[in-house]
Amino acid sequence: MKIAHVITRLIVGGAQENTIFTVEGLIKKGYKVDLISGPTKGPEGSLEKKIIQKGIPLIIVKELVREINPFYDIVAFIKLFFIFKKNKYDIVHTHSAKAGILGRISAKLANPKSIVIHTIHGLPFHPYQNKLLNFIYIFAEKVAYPFTDHFICVGQIMKEKSLKAKIGKEEDYTVIYSGFEVEKYIESMKKRDILREKYGISKNEKVIGMIGRLFYLKGQNYLIEAFKEVSKRHPEAKLIFVGDGILRKELEDYAKKNNIHGKVIFTGLVPPEKIPEYVSIMDILVHTSLREGLPRAVAQGLAGGKPVVAFDVDGAKEIVINWKTGFIVPPEDVELLKEKIIYLLENSEISAKMGKEGQKLIMQLFPVGKMVDEIEKIYVKFLSNGKRKRLYRS
Repeated sequence: MKIAHVITRLIVGGAQENTIFTVEGLIKKGYKVDLISGPTKGPEGSLEKKIIQKGIPLIIVKELVREINPFYDIVAFIKLFFIFKKNKYDIVHTHSAKAGILGRISAKLANPKSIVIHTIHGLPFHPYQNKLLNFIYIFAEKVAYPFTDHFICVGQIMKEKSLKAKIGKEEDYTVIYSGFEVEKYIESMKKRDILREKYGISKNEKVIGMIGRLFYLKGQNYLIEAFKEVSKRHPEAKLIFVGDGILRKELEDYAKKNNIHGKVIFTGLVPPEKIPEYVSIMDILVHTSLREGLPRAVAQGLAGGKPVVAFDVDGAKEIVINWKTGFIVPPEDVELLKEKIIYLLENSEISAKMGKEGQKLIMQLFPVGKMVDEIEKIYVKFLSNGKRKRLYRS
């Protein structure tokens, strides 16, 4: 079986790590796999070097950029078409919005016999867009649908929202949770005290943490606002933002203006392999993003045995279960966010129990091996049954 995975860029992020784990797992199973990506730019960091070190075949299409650019998009489409035409992949598996649209259409036109799969890590259309942009993204997905043999969603909510937008049918979708190396989070917890000392966290300090790009709609502004009030009641509390991005200065300025800068830690870019260490030093993980698929950072926090407080956005409630693994809070509700954080800080036994329940759930749903096995089953099923879109059946 000859496979291509296509993604818009290889920044440090959940969709990218998911893609790399999948490609690596398939190569270990003996398949020939190419990874095709656009150039990686921006403050989020790059995984390209890691991919090259792993020996994963990487093809860069420099015109495949995240921003809408008619000239680059046409050139990227043509280049992808000829890559697919030349290599005649059995499976073309796309990820992210731009690579998903251009990749699916060009793959099926280049080789109608290819099975084209698309993973939805997070939908490109969401309530915080203006109506025109929302319409364009939904329209683009509908255009790409006939070129798509099957969708994989990293959470149930993406399937539900896609069907609500009238993209495809129920049988076109399979939910496969986004696997990661769960065992590393469990191992790091055994070194919690050493790691807290390493990062300058004393035994009496409580750490509230968030993992993610410091970027629009990621919601760090709601957390830092809530923390300002939390720190008045719990002066021993600290807040740590794991990640970097264009909003860092704005958040730093807010911390200084409100006299909490000594309690707020900005880690900057963190390599993915270091995330388990940062999770281990936390007492609570908070996720206040306004737009997600099923947030990987939430699963990472639970894997490390931490209770989670998350905004009720997209797939968060699939793993953050009220009073069992943490608390779900209405989006932008800073007051309730503050209350739930304080509750967990003041009820350590309940917090610990929630963390253990969350860890058990993640161990069942998120191992890398489980994800790769389930994806492989879809590939084999479609190839063996010849289940291609009728429009393109040869």
